[in-house]
Amino acid sequence: MDRYDVLIAGAGPTGLVLALWLARQGVKVAVVDKAAQPGTTSRAMAVQARTLELYRQLGLADETIAAGKRNIALNMWVRGKRRARLSFQDAGEKLTPYPFVLVYPQDLHERLLLRHLGQAGVQVQRPVELVAFEDREDYVVARLRDADGGLRECEARFLAGCDGASSTVRQKLGAGFPGGTYDHVFYVADVQAAGVAADGEVHVSLETSDFVIMLPYTDTGRGRLIGTVHRISTDSHGAGPYTFDDVGHSALSSLGLRVDQVHWFSTYRVHHRVTSHYRSGQVFLVGDAAHVHSPAGGQGMNTGIGDAVNLAWKLAAVVRHDAPDSLLDSYETERLAFARKLVDTTDRMFNFITAEGNFADFVRTRIAPLFATVAYGVDTVRELIFKIVSQITISYHDSPLSIGSAGSVKAGDRLPWVDADGADNHAPLENMDWQVQVYGEAGDGLRAWCQLHGMPLREFAWSARHEAAGFARNAHYLVRPDGHVALCDPGHGPDALAHYFRDRAYRRFCD
Repeated sequence: MDRYDVLIAGAGPTGLVLALWLARQGVKVAVVDKAAQPGTTSRAMAVQARTLELYRQLGLADETIAAGKRNIALNMWVRGKRRARLSFQDAGEKLTPYPFVLVYPQDLHERLLLRHLGQAGVQVQRPVELVAFEDREDYVVARLRDADGGLRECEARFLAGCDGASSTVRQKLGAGFPGGTYDHVFYVADVQAAGVAADGEVHVSLETSDFVIMLPYTDTGRGRLIGTVHRISTDSHGAGPYTFDDVGHSALSSLGLRVDQVHWFSTYRVHHRVTSHYRSGQVFLVGDAAHVHSPAGGQGMNTGIGDAVNLAWKLAAVVRHDAPDSLLDSYETERLAFARKLVDTTDRMFNFITAEGNFADFVRTRIAPLFATVAYGVDTVRELIFKIVSQITISYHDSPLSIGSAGSVKAGDRLPWVDADGADNHAPLENMDWQVQVYGEAGDGLRAWCQLHGMPLREFAWSARHEAAGFARNAHYLVRPDGHVALCDPGHGPDALAHYFRDRAYRRFCD
């Protein structure tokens, strides 16, 4: 019987990132997927800044950016006129190395991840389907069906269900998936287009309850259209089949877009659901297996990747016996709270976009563009909008792993990014491990403790940029492997640091 530290069901971006992060940390991992080959359609397109920061830790950011299309602005159109242009570059240039939305088709994205995973010594097993499993408290026995229909078993310390919205893992656990399904039918289409809005930037048309968004991935009119189906099919249940002739062409006309060729077209209904538990014993739900929501804001795939990284470093620590099994409970605590908030936010945005009636039309076509233009002229509002969309505002303040504050930085925050005089405080995160950062000078006691316990200590010369980012001078910040702050201590000594690991029975850093 094959034995692994972690068995991953599902080889989409979520499962691949989880596997890659684990493999880079020496964890024996297997990935199975029932599909005979990787996806060949673009599907999820938007890669947000926070995901690129996590990819930088893996050494993937530069290659990903080079392969995708940077989008530095969002344009809002109403009734044939451009009413607002919102610059990501202006909003995010002081917040992240990646002040843009990267458009990168999912099929190409998966190939990049598969290539790097192969270089790490892991090949996805296809077509291999997880059909059943048994949690035996200390490990999981999984039953797999191979391409020839034969059944075999393997053993893993942990099982991660990254197998999508119809997750077999979730169903076998009997976990609920409360929520609902919207009445509207959405479409996605990869097209070759021409016109004013085919200029390489993101464009959105708000045309009554009909809308469309153009996500370009070239500067020559090739891109992704997302919108609503305008005409109900003659099918008695309104379920299709639909064609591109059924979509909301008034919104396309509002953008001044002419679609010359449709390369791929699909329709779907949008769900909004979150499972009640992310962990059951040795089994975890990750990505769409745990939460699904509307595509508003391009958050879905990025949220799944965030789940994967959050879980990966914790699994690695437990597998290596650095930390107790209880560390894994924090995965649900941290990511479930964010998923519920995200589903609520995208639900409200979706209902706003698709609401019908004269008043809804007035708010959407008159008030919203005016508000966007005015609000985006205020630096703090512009930055807040970018933080939310880019996911760099995600925090774990209520996590049992988060203790203290220093300056305006709170434990649980993503480490604020500062590049002062060429000293980039996110660069050391590429070691994918714990570290202490000090902005100013570290105390002698802190230096001695870090040296004794093999804890990397990074000191940055104090500057006005560090103060503007919210750091306190000479305070020390314990940073987790995923780049979130675990402990903020305004003092110079090591006592808080020692207590932090001792209280959590984190063996690696205990005396």
